Amino acid sequence: MTSNADSGRPSGKRAVGVSGETSSLWLRLLFLSSAAALAGLAITGVVAAFMNGGLGALSAVFGGALVMLFFAISLLIGHFVGRNNPSGAIGLFVATYFVKVVGFAVILFVIGTPEWLNGRWFLIGAVVAVVLWQAAEIYGFSKARLQIYNDPSDELGGPDVSA
Repeated sequence: MTSNADSGRPSGKRAVGVSGETSSLWLRLLFLSSAAALAGLAITGVVAAFMNGGLGALSAVFGGALVMLFFAISLLIGHFVGRNNPSGAIGLFVATYFVKVVGFAVILFVIGTPEWLNGRWFLIGAVVAVVLWQAAEIYGFSKARLQIYNDPSDELGGPDVSA
């Protein structure tokens, strides 16, 4: 078996083609992670409603929604900043993380705990959202096709990829 780089017959049935335009990794991760977290929160909400009524379900969904908001901000920053300045996105991620942690802490301390909030279901909803969100992100990153090298071009004497 030979590779496409050798002068022999290509290994596959088709030649290597140009990758072309790719969709936004960050928006795809946002959709995938949100769908996974929402599915988990729907199940958690049903269980909470069965065990502690509507306020238990509302508490679980509220905890999960805060986690989703926290993570979604980072993915949206990756989408809007990362496409124009990929190396600057990392610094903005760090700064945004600090602002989010401090901001959420200030909001929680200023607002306080609402009377209706069931702390146990709030925590369970948040943990379910974190675990499913992170699992979906890892899966999404593992399936991402990130271009490392430039596509070959005919001007540079690259192989003919039109076949």
